[in-house]
Amino acid sequence: MGSKRLKDAGKKEKPTEEKKELPKVKKVKNKIEGMREIVRVSEVNLDGNKKLGNAIMGVKGIGKTLANQIVIVSGYDPNSPLGLLKEDDVKKIEDAINNPSKYGIPRFMLNRRSDPITGEDNHLVSSKLKFAVKSDIDALKKMRCYKGIRHEIGLPVRGQRTRTSFRGGRAVGVAKKKEQRTAARKDAPKAAAAPKGKK
Repeated sequence: MGSKRLKDAGKKEKPTEEKKELPKVKKVKNKIEGMREIVRVSEVNLDGNKKLGNAIMGVKGIGKTLANQIVIVSGYDPNSPLGLLKEDDVKKIEDAINNPSKYGIPRFMLNRRSDPITGEDNHLVSSKLKFAVKSDIDALKKMRCYKGIRHEIGLPVRGQRTRTSFRGGRAVGVAKKKEQRTAARKDAPKAAAAPKGKK
C-alpha cells in the first residue's frame, strides 16, 4: 500500500493539450472511365460501384442465391461492377430477372410457383411482388377464412402465442402509472379518515 502511494505522489500532472482536429478527407474510389454511379434495373436504382451479384440483390424479391444464378446464366463475371455494363447487358439481366425459367433457372428458386389464378410458375419482383402479396391478403380477408380474419384484426396469423407477444407496446403484469396514481389518491382520504385502533 505504501509503495503505491509513493508512486502516485511522484507523478506529475500533465497539462491537458487540446487535440487539433484535422480536416476530414473524403475517400474517393478509383473511378473507371465509362462507369455509371447509378444503374436502373427493374424499377430500382442500384449502386454501380457494387459487384454485379451483390448489386442485383437490391431488387425486392431477389436473394443471394438467385442473384448469383442470374449473373452466371447471363454469362457475366459476378465480381465486375454493375456500372460497367452497357444498356444491352442491363436489359439482358433485367430479362433474366423477369423470366428466369426462360434462362434455365430451376423452378424451386422462383417465388410464385403454381400461381393460384393462372397456375404458372413465375418470379415476381419490386412492385409486382408487393401487389401480389397485397392481393393475396385481400383475397383471404374476402374469404373470411381464419388467416384473413387474423390479418384484419392485426394479430399473428401463424399460430404464435399472444399472451405476452403482440400486445401493442403494453408491459406484461405492470399497472400503468396513471392507474397507480388514481388508486393512491383514492386510498389517501380513506387512510386519513380511518380511526386508529388501540394497541
